[in-house]
Amino acid sequence: MRRTFNKFFASRLAAPLLYLVAFGWGLGRSIQMNGGNYLEFIVPGIIALSAMTTSFGAVGTNLNMSRLYHKTLDEYLIAPISASAFVLGKVLAGVVRGLIASLIILVLAFLFGAHLVLNGWFFLVVLLNCFLFSALGAVTAMVVNSHEDMANFSTFVILPMSFLCGTFFSLERLPAVFGSVINVLPLTHASYLLRSLTSGQGMLPLSLAVLAVYAAVFFTAAVVAVRRVR
Repeated sequence: MRRTFNKFFASRLAAPLLYLVAFGWGLGRSIQMNGGNYLEFIVPGIIALSAMTTSFGAVGTNLNMSRLYHKTLDEYLIAPISASAFVLGKVLAGVVRGLIASLIILVLAFLFGAHLVLNGWFFLVVLLNCFLFSALGAVTAMVVNSHEDMANFSTFVILPMSFLCGTFFSLERLPAVFGSVINVLPLTHASYLLRSLTSGQGMLPLSLAVLAVYAAVFFTAAVVAVRRVR
């Protein structure tokens, strides 16, 4: 990562900067959300979104390529390490990248004039969000059998979550049926939590529990998938 940090930093900077310019300085100046400006509403959603895409991509794409094309996964599988240790290492690598991407957005948000309340719970939620999507990336990489299938998973699962899970607008505006489905998804609860914390409203225990359950399930599934390959 030290060798490619400049490229990583630039790629993580581009999309959030465009979002903040368009929705913060542009559209956001004329919109009020939940008693505050739209910039402060959207920043937590962008952080949750960026943490998801960065963590998932960092683990999923690399591990999938390692397993199917480069064949370097075989070296790990014959090494004297447990499946859980291997998965944990991959997941933590994704977490590091997700946290860096989130911090970049946070710095940009303050430069754009956002007023956010930050505490230890905020960073714990970001970390948990990065962890569960890194673990999901590991599961997906071990299950799908081609790079195209990996891209399809991102198109049909990750991309819809990016726009529908309360990142850019309130779910109260959606029909009840769609809202009920979206409220089951992990990114929705990450957005709820980060928005509640940064606005000073405090922790949402149910949403935190949902994220913790998703993280445990995805990590366990990834370990099982690696053991099956062995």
